[in-house]
Amino acid sequence: MARDPMNDLHSKILRKFHTLCSACGMTPEEKAAVVASFGVDSSADINTHDLIDVCNKLAGQLGQNRDTSKDRLRKQVMAAIGGYLKKIGHESNADIIKGIACRSTGYDDFNKIPVERLRNCYYAFVNKQKDIAGAEAVALAVLMSQSQRSSC
Repeated sequence: MARDPMNDLHSKILRKFHTLCSACGMTPEEKAAVVASFGVDSSADINTHDLIDVCNKLAGQLGQNRDTSKDRLRKQVMAAIGGYLKKIGHESNADIIKGIACRSTGYDDFNKIPVERLRNCYYAFVNKQKDIAGAEAVALAVLMSQSQRSSC
């Protein structure tokens, strides 16, 4: 018996609908309200075209949530670079920090740096701060041990 491509498509879109509902953090009651708005009791009874429309709207909402997390990541990058500059004794402001982020990621516009590059930049500057702190601790330990030996 041949498979019906429309049923396959409907099944795929239905799975996407449930995945997007979960990703958006919808409660079962909210999901039921969406389903009920189509005059059906089950999401499986929503026609394929309506499911596609709902999925597009949910994906748009999810994209807006990701933009919010991208803004938070931008702020974290700025804080990491600012912290590094402070640790090495340099003055900083938003323009200097954004310039450093752009040069280190290879982008001309701070707001166009993709999430993956922002994450890399963040961890690079956080690790630089940890390296400086570790190097200072080692240097102090060596200096202390040398001063103790010379005082004997």
